Amino acid sequence: MDYLLGQGAQFLQILWLNIILSGDNAVVIGLAAAGLPPALRNKAVLFGIVAAAVLRIVFSVFATYLLGLWWIEIVGGLALLYIAWGFWKELRGKEEGEGEEGHEVKEKTLGQALWQIIVADVSMSLDNVLAVAAIARNNLPMLVIGLLISIVLMGVLGGALAKLLDRYKIIAYIGLALIAYIGVELLWEGLQAANVALSLGLPIPAPHPH
Repeated sequence: MDYLLGQGAQFLQILWLNIILSGDNAVVIGLAAAGLPPALRNKAVLFGIVAAAVLRIVFSVFATYLLGLWWIEIVGGLALLYIAWGFWKELRGKEEGEGEEGHEVKEKTLGQALWQIIVADVSMSLDNVLAVAAIARNNLPMLVIGLLISIVLMGVLGGALAKLLDRYKIIAYIGLALIAYIGVELLWEGLQAANVALSLGLPIPAPHPH
């Protein structure tokens, strides 16, 4: 406890950052789980939390190597836009099904939800880890604390969002817009990195260091 108090400013920075960053993953987990039958939602949320936690640990180990790959953010951005498009079709399909009498909406499977969660988690977790690591600065206890906070937040937010998204469609569309925005942002950062790495000479600003 004395250690945490002594590192108070750093701890608060990591706490606040995780509240913001874990929200991204929670939105994906919530959107994916909301399309499932109620009996399967808890399984999808739990899987999403575990998958994101494992990915963050892996990315923490290989962060330096991954930062050297100029195309990593382009792939991540495209993956998120692919997920956003899938969620859009899913939401529109539900609305059209509800608006037509006798039209049967095909039920989403657990496998489809888990696939959406994995692809999005891979894209989001790298930037999350690098942001927290930049504050922690090789302070292993702080990195571990940040990881534990993010796991708890994803669990709380993901489960709550799944219920809200099922009841209020407008929240689902806001979440969808957030995922698309993050995807476009990653693509832009990837283009900046490619411009430097491949000497393309495009008139765009240099990427900000992580």
